[in-house]
Amino acid sequence: MREIVLDTETTGFEPSQGDRIVEIGAIELFNHMPTGRTYHQYINPQRAMPESAFKVHGLGDEFLSDKPLFNDIAQAFIDFIGETQLVIHNASFDMKFLNAELKLVNRPELPMSQSLDTLAIARKKFPGANASLDGLCRRFGIDNSSRTLHGALLDSEILAEVYLELLGGRQSGFVLAAETSSQSANPDDAWRPRPRPTALASKLTKNEAAAHETFVKDMGDGAIWMKR
Repeated sequence: MREIVLDTETTGFEPSQGDRIVEIGAIELFNHMPTGRTYHQYINPQRAMPESAFKVHGLGDEFLSDKPLFNDIAQAFIDFIGETQLVIHNASFDMKFLNAELKLVNRPELPMSQSLDTLAIARKKFPGANASLDGLCRRFGIDNSSRTLHGALLDSEILAEVYLELLGGRQSGFVLAAETSSQSANPDDAWRPRPRPTALASKLTKNEAAAHETFVKDMGDGAIWMKR
């Protein structure tokens, strides 16, 4: 199953008031594991960057001035995501902006049904708790120390780890390395396994462990469990 973990950075909160997307970052997962394929693009918003937004992501007018317009990258973006489910933290925000940009260049909008909101999942799973991306990183012991400013690709990488934890945890932890171009990354370079900061508690009860030990002993020295 293919999924795309996605994040955007913008000039503000409301596309209806002229705010635009300035960065898109996305990570491809297949069967809940990173493939190494990413999409990353800075975009010229054709407007001045408000100071309040600049303090969030650090993307200023000079830096964005020579970046392509959304119209120039729209097809490559659509080709990357296709009809795949988009995993987004606070999906209504990003989908609102993506559809506003698509509408401006006369392209079909993305259906909300294509998105999966990890914020809604977190709030349902941990009612009353901090469901922000940083809050979930603290809950799951995910290292987000490099997140001094918001960045679409970095946040997508962090969200991919959070998403897998929300699904029930990783078989073995992994790190998604930052990839700052829109080219596909080498899968071997995209992530490295790492141990959990704190080992998961065993789901085996003391009674079950004792019963298994008795079962093995009753089978005698020929039991496969007795062979090393």
